[in-house]
Amino acid sequence: MNGVVRAWVGLGANLGDSRQALREARTALAALPGTRLAGVSSLYRSAPIDAAGPDYLNAVAALDTGLAPEPLLDALLDIERRAGRQRPWRNAPRVLDLDLLLHAGTVVASPRLTLPHPRLHLRAFVLMPLAELAPGSTIPGHGRVDALLASVADQRIERLPPSADWQVGWTAGAALAVPPGDAADPAAASSRRSDR
Repeated sequence: MNGVVRAWVGLGANLGDSRQALREARTALAALPGTRLAGVSSLYRSAPIDAAGPDYLNAVAALDTGLAPEPLLDALLDIERRAGRQRPWRNAPRVLDLDLLLHAGTVVASPRLTLPHPRLHLRAFVLMPLAELAPGSTIPGHGRVDALLASVADQRIERLPPSADWQVGWTAGAALAVPPGDAADPAAASSRRSDR
């Protein structure tokens, strides 16, 4: 894959069988053209923010992709659509929610897409899983992921124990796939690598 960058995707669901929805989304991410699923965090349970409804299951996935930001966004929206995602109102409960969090160090502010994700630095449900995989990574304009965790310490979130149906960690060689200094560089996480 030429022109490959590391992209980070937040996964969430709080309707139906959330665990199954996230498993299917992980499989769909791995099947995207020009893309390799490089790593995936543990599952986390979190309370909805600015909304009512059941708790969410959340995770973060690292993708090595040749897709540019907008085509990757389109692919994520297509995965959501195929899973039955509807948008009846802002912050409505979701059968699946896929957010493009980071695309290497790209900064974008367009009507369709904002990178980094505009609330990434404010949400424990993406910061904690991202910190699990890449604690020393940097969010452009906001700082290091591990330093931002203190600002979301009041948000209810629980890391779920490992399970046979959710493989956590980096795939072989993935922790070295991004040049040092790139946004969300996983090098600092390599010592925390897990092949569970």
